[in-house]
Amino acid sequence: MAQSTSSHPPRERPDATEAPQKRLSPSSPEATPELTELRLRLHRSLRQFPDFPSPGILFEDILPLFADALLHKSLIRALELQVTASFGPDRTPDLIVGLEARGFLFGPSLALKLGAGFVPVRKQGKLPGATETAAFEKEYGKDFFQIQSDAIKPGQRVLVVDDIIATGGSAAAAGSLVRKLGGTLLGYIFILELDFLKGRDKLDAPVYTLLSSQEEASTKA
Repeated sequence: MAQSTSSHPPRERPDATEAPQKRLSPSSPEATPELTELRLRLHRSLRQFPDFPSPGILFEDILPLFADALLHKSLIRALELQVTASFGPDRTPDLIVGLEARGFLFGPSLALKLGAGFVPVRKQGKLPGATETAAFEKEYGKDFFQIQSDAIKPGQRVLVVDDIIATGGSAAAAGSLVRKLGGTLLGYIFILELDFLKGRDKLDAPVYTLLSSQEEASTKA
């Protein structure tokens, strides 16, 4: 998915330590000092590009997190801590499902860290063999995600990951594929969220975001 689609760029970046409490599970402990420090370090490393790829869009660039080995390591460690805080050490996922394309950047590394497998969800026609398909709405019409039919065994615990949640349509499609194959959908984790688009309202499992992101400018005035 695109890294940012905001027609309401914020006047300044929100403080990563001030993420709303709804981002943590009600039964989860508060963020540890290590996680808080990692969030701050990662947030400082993001770049924003106004009016890209078109006027009125504030583009969130997460690629610096992968260009530096220490930042990349910090990102995976922060995601590991977020998963543990959100679901508990005894309920970690059996599989990480990553969305094309940026979910592939960190999904496999997170899966290795958690001792889980990794499963890609790809655009229609990109996977060999038997597949399951789910449609989702985009700005200019429908698109389709697919997953290999034998990728998830019934009862396996699954966590869906992607870089940013915007409108939530692509993530919802991935979640429906997990359930279609009989997986237990633990929830969704994203690096960033465009809060004003209310994408989490489309998702029927817990949603967690690692870093705070863009909010509608009028709410910050």
